[in-house]
Amino acid sequence: MAASPFAHDATHQLRELVRTGCFSEALEYYRRVEASPGGRRPDAQLLAATAATRLGEFVEAEALASEALAQFRSRGDADGRMRSLNLLGVIRFERGRLGEAEHSLAEALNLATQLGDSLVAARACNNLASAIHLRGRPDEAVGLYRGALLAYQRLGDRRGTAEAYHNLGLIYRQLGEWRNAEDATGEALRHAEIVGERGLLALATTGRAELMVERSDLAQAKQELARAGRWAAEVGDEVGGAEVERVRALAAYKTGDLDAALTHAESARVVARAYDSAILAAECAALSALTLKRLGRTAEAEERRTEADAGFRSLGALRLRQRLADDWRATPAKRRPSGPRVRKGEGESS
Repeated sequence: MAASPFAHDATHQLRELVRTGCFSEALEYYRRVEASPGGRRPDAQLLAATAATRLGEFVEAEALASEALAQFRSRGDADGRMRSLNLLGVIRFERGRLGEAEHSLAEALNLATQLGDSLVAARACNNLASAIHLRGRPDEAVGLYRGALLAYQRLGDRRGTAEAYHNLGLIYRQLGEWRNAEDATGEALRHAEIVGERGLLALATTGRAELMVERSDLAQAKQELARAGRWAAEVGDEVGGAEVERVRALAAYKTGDLDAALTHAESARVVARAYDSAILAAECAALSALTLKRLGRTAEAEERRTEADAGFRSLGALRLRQRLADDWRATPAKRRPSGPRVRKGEGESS
């Protein structure tokens, strides 16, 4: 039975909204037309899942992408399977299920290679590198990121180029390769500005600001974070906004403004947990733990440290887990003032 013209129009409208970065509008549009004849089409579901992912709505995104994958499988549609698996890999990565993410992305990359789809191959390669990096294989991740970057550049895909540079900037920063990190974050921001999508601009600007925090350029970092926060808010990206809050917490922690650091870290942690962003939640819990320890709030600090350690352990993020252990040992605990000492004979009893 032929698809109705309405179904075609609905999918086309969704595609345009996603293409132009109007993710809130795309998801709302899908919800409105879901009961229509075009609402259950797997292509429409996958577009809606993409919009939900960009907004941090990972639970809804996974449900939509999984249903789309099931339909594509039943139809024998290899192209649809490939696109669904790549997106599911991203979602499962964000939700902290790295083993499943690697499996989905490897399958997507294999299908993309078989089908000769260079764009999806680049995306799967870029996404797979993120999962591998978090699981403690940085050299392998750098190779995959560079491969994805070259593919994006050949294809003229500036969004993909910006994302790959952003990821390279993150890994170079964590390796302490400052010059490479500065070059990569600068290129990520340059390409994001050409694309002009506010969510992408927020991502690249936050990455640039975090490098500035690491290099103690805190005044400039504050300005960059203000811009990133505005862009994330404008597109309704709560998780992106929480990333901004996390970097604000890092900046405050570095300057010794511990009350502000704790406020920002806990604000980001609450959002991360609400949106099931496991990596962000664990990172925020770790920062809260260190801040609480320096404030002398020992019991609360231990609670957050346990939460962060469990989060990193479940992710298989061995590097982040070890970093937390090292930072915890190196962080001095403030001695909280005790109450006035009562000399024998001055109290109610002796």
